[in-house]
Amino acid sequence: MIKSRTFIATPPGATIKEQLQDRGLSQKEFALRMGMSEKHISNLINGDVRLTPEVAFRLEMVLGIPAKFWNNLESVYRDKIIKANAENEMDADIELMKKFPYREMERNEWVPHATNSVERVINLRQYFGVAQLAMVQDSRITRIACRRLSETEKADFALIAWAQKAKLECRSIQTGPIDLKHLHDIIPEIREMTVKDPSEFCSQLTQMLAECGIALVFLPHIGGSFLHGATFYEGQKIVVGLTVRGRDADRFWFSLFHELAHILKGHINQLEGTSDEDEDEANQFAKNTLIDIRSFESFVENGDYRKDAVIQFADSIGIDRGIVVGRLQKEGYIPFNWFNDLKKKYVITN
Repeated sequence: MIKSRTFIATPPGATIKEQLQDRGLSQKEFALRMGMSEKHISNLINGDVRLTPEVAFRLEMVLGIPAKFWNNLESVYRDKIIKANAENEMDADIELMKKFPYREMERNEWVPHATNSVERVINLRQYFGVAQLAMVQDSRITRIACRRLSETEKADFALIAWAQKAKLECRSIQTGPIDLKHLHDIIPEIREMTVKDPSEFCSQLTQMLAECGIALVFLPHIGGSFLHGATFYEGQKIVVGLTVRGRDADRFWFSLFHELAHILKGHINQLEGTSDEDEDEANQFAKNTLIDIRSFESFVENGDYRKDAVIQFADSIGIDRGIVVGRLQKEGYIPFNWFNDLKKKYVITN
């Protein structure tokens, strides 16, 4: 028997059991008369096997009740199972739906407007392409390498929603075969783009990465996700998603090189996601790619943190000035309120 708030699915076997009791027939004798094993009769009574038209015909012969009656009972039973399971799944999904940032997704036009919980669940199922929302928690579906500042349940569900949007967006981006050697070779050229405006580098950067089999997607930040970027496989391509709307340029470039490090270091597509060691390795790669460690150490050893000195250092190594400011602030060499006028803010959309 299967129950939900509205439906009770009772197997035809319950009626068979009543008939046996009324007639004083044991299951053993009934199995002999039916020409079937006791195990099969037990499964039939418990609803563990289907009551087929052949069984319905035998029941008509043994119990004198028309096969049509038994076939109808089976049909009603199976229909109620579907409805009861669907209702139970919907109830569970409604609770899960509450953990997703639906209103923010709606504002971003990722999902349609919904007036009730059932509509939200249906919209989310279609958005993720799953029969049940619980499936989106399966790590085999969401193998993501990402850079974020916090790990909470709220952040996890925001990340899942954000990553799905990146997957949907990447489908329209044409890429070549995945070529990690070529990606490694163009890292210096990508670094040179830090001194350019997004209007100058965006299309070029997207095309260069596409030639490496990488689809670059820009998305708005989702509140509570603490997310800067994420990387994962989607079919025959790799997706790199970045949050950039209103972001400081230094964070944009650090996040980009962090995600590229995950690709080059083989961190993506792991069943359990990235480890702390993976994240540390990606951070070091991003930091040292943007500002060579020897150059940085030489600069800080000099101890001159005047704005003119920072500008001269950034220009000498061919890097955006705000990236140097961000590094100095992050590592405690200058206060966070120094030289923020040297930091650019990017607004980039696909």
